[in-house]
Amino acid sequence: MEPDNDTGISEFLLLGFSEKPELQPLIFGLFLSTYLITVCGNLLLILAVSSDSHLHTPMYFFLANLSFVDICITSTTIPKMLWNIQTQSKVIIFAGCITQMYFFLLFAGWDDFLLTVMAYDRFVAICHPLHYMVIMNPQLCGLLILLSWIISVLNSSLQSLMLLRLTFCTGMEIPHFFCELNQVIGHACSDTFLNDMVMNFATVLLAGTPLAGILYSYCKIGSSIHRISSAQGKYKAFSTCASHLSVVSLFYCTSLGVYLSSAATQSSHASAVASVMYTVVTPMLNPFIYSLRNRDIKRALKRIIGVPVM
Repeated sequence: MEPDNDTGISEFLLLGFSEKPELQPLIFGLFLSTYLITVCGNLLLILAVSSDSHLHTPMYFFLANLSFVDICITSTTIPKMLWNIQTQSKVIIFAGCITQMYFFLLFAGWDDFLLTVMAYDRFVAICHPLHYMVIMNPQLCGLLILLSWIISVLNSSLQSLMLLRLTFCTGMEIPHFFCELNQVIGHACSDTFLNDMVMNFATVLLAGTPLAGILYSYCKIGSSIHRISSAQGKYKAFSTCASHLSVVSLFYCTSLGVYLSSAATQSSHASAVASVMYTVVTPMLNPFIYSLRNRDIKRALKRIIGVPVM
């Protein structure tokens, strides 16, 4: 099959999870429910943080940003998939594919950096409690958010622009429910060495560096908690990190599992199914993890709903 002369292929086909018509209503209902829960749960968390003056602290400021990013991540992928199921169409135009990929990379990268910033926040709170408010001042918090945003924008812009140099064969089918970077590059007809090199370098740098920062922070946190004499003090210090540690574990275990399983099985369909864990399930669970384990969040949510606070 001859490749096109340029990158201007008109459309791609997103194959999704199954081509069986009888399964489409089930998939539609499942993902619609998941999406609504994700949006409502994270919006409630943002509303709780913004409406309660007791939650106007760096930790909850970063948490509200994380909830916003989780809404954005799911909104870049699920609505298009639901639309395709509803209209019984698998088509996504080339410009739409690039746009979807750009915003997914942007918000996924921002999510990763936010988790690192939140780990640093917990490190300062536990290892330097007397200087916490001085170190984590509003200017630094805003700067950390801005830097995370800028780096994510630069990465997603570079990765998306690099795709424009590739040529694609006609009738391209993507065995995924969204335009995932690795899948799109793998279906190009032209040489993808430079794209693969940039993608792998960005993955190591932008995923490995934040993970190293998180591990370093928790090593220091663990050392500080170990030096606390009382059991109650140890529990109180650990409880402030438990929710974040749960979210980090969920995010990295599922995302690493996707790439390890896809590399082992060489199955694009298996990769698509596994991707649901960190693109759909993790953003949905984050507000539950933080609200169920955090007394202040539960108190703020009760005020919003109208339940008397004891």
